[in-house]
Amino acid sequence: MRQAKLAQRVAGIEPFHVMDILARARALESQGRRVIHMEIGEPDFPTPPAIVEAGIAALKSGHTHYTQATGLPALRQAIAESYSSVARPSAHRVIVTPGASGALALTFAALLDPGAEVLLADPGYPCNRQLVHLFGGVARSVPVDAASDYQLTAEMIRMHWSPRTVAVLLASPSNPTGTLVSDVELARIVHTVSELGGTLIVDEIYHGLTYGVDARSALAHSPDVFIVNSFSKYYGMTGWRLGWLVVPEPYVDAVDRLAQNVFLAPSTPAQHAALLAFDPEVHKELERRRAIFAERRDYLLPALRALGFGIPVTPRGAFYLYANCSAFTTDSEAFARELLDVSGVALTPGIDFGVHKPEQHVRFSYATELANLREGVRRIAAHLQR
Repeated sequence: MRQAKLAQRVAGIEPFHVMDILARARALESQGRRVIHMEIGEPDFPTPPAIVEAGIAALKSGHTHYTQATGLPALRQAIAESYSSVARPSAHRVIVTPGASGALALTFAALLDPGAEVLLADPGYPCNRQLVHLFGGVARSVPVDAASDYQLTAEMIRMHWSPRTVAVLLASPSNPTGTLVSDVELARIVHTVSELGGTLIVDEIYHGLTYGVDARSALAHSPDVFIVNSFSKYYGMTGWRLGWLVVPEPYVDAVDRLAQNVFLAPSTPAQHAALLAFDPEVHKELERRRAIFAERRDYLLPALRALGFGIPVTPRGAFYLYANCSAFTTDSEAFARELLDVSGVALTPGIDFGVHKPEQHVRFSYATELANLREGVRRIAAHLQR
């Protein structure tokens, strides 16, 4: 068999380790084992019925052809109007994309020349680093901890800035920590990045899924930031693969041209379905689900702390807990494998999220029913007592 001759860029792309955990969990389930899934970063709720019906209606009505590369005008307008008055962009600046990953791909394609650096928090979502690399950039991971709520600060950005730095990527709320950048600090970061001559990119895909606080868009502080968002998390449309990008005015034409060539257009039925995501009745259902996520967090957080996991910051968004497990192990990856194989609980090891003490951390997802979380905690407690 001929050996594959891969491009050098592929050699630098690391695997998503949680997929190995998931595959192992599925294999155990095929053998009749019951696995408690606390590794999956996906809402367990189905897409709201009204959105599904809108997608079906779109298919039956023949909405199966390409749209504009930038998306349906009606959807771009609806997205723009979903922002508060102090942060509302023009619909012209909203680009509909194949998921948030598509939005990030367009952003990095527009901003990165070979060797250009992007500052990111470590721990952070792994695909962000890989996409920077894919587009020829260098992902400069900045270690963060509880002192800054696991987020970058303006001071950190200034400290790690170099002549090759062109952009900073924030995620607020964050995967894997569920923490937010405060609005005060966000304003400082916007000012600092602008002063340094760079571009700020803010991943806001978990906006809507916050607890006890409303996450304010970075657009409230400047129109010159790239905003990445998605219909996946709050709106429960993961498999529809639909997101959006809010682009600073000077970049709109370039991003449009990139979208034409890279994606041609987002999914047409998914776009028609997403128009219903902003319906008031759908909003009521989404808020009901947010309350359920909050209830789950409020159970799981103290339960894990009581077992000895270190979670020094109460997460205020997303559906994750990033926990220090060094009281039980010096190898979080081995710990996660053993917990799955022996006790049937699936977690994500810290290795997926960066190089800053990954062996000491695991991520818990509470995107599963409260009964499953209770059973998972019971199993973990029994496992730790072995």
